[in-house]
Amino acid sequence: MDTVTLNYRQIIEKVLKEYVDFFSMGEEEVHIGLVLDKKNDRYLIVEVGWQNNYRIYGTLIHLDIINNKVWIQHDGTEEGIANDLVNAGIPKQNIVLAFKPPEIRPYIGFAVS
Repeated sequence: MDTVTLNYRQIIEKVLKEYVDFFSMGEEEVHIGLVLDKKNDRYLIVEVGWQNNYRIYGTLIHLDIINNKVWIQHDGTEEGIANDLVNAGIPKQNIVLAFKPPEIRPYIGFAVS
């Protein structure tokens, strides 16, 4: 196994667990879950439950590791998870903001692909 991918897996798991702890404070009828698919290098935080008779279901964060880069497929946070990943040790040039159009990626300071 590639040591870069192994290291990124550990960093992602740590950062996502911190987000789960943060998101879990408050609404008791909405469950915040962490999905760690290490075999396929897919990592998600999902919310499931009910709030005021309204069904809550969705993905808050979705990350993939593709070719030794972390692809942020979806980021439902206010501040953005990319900087948390950088602060935890993943270089900007190895983080792709996949939710941004490919034509603007060269101008935002992270990996293009």
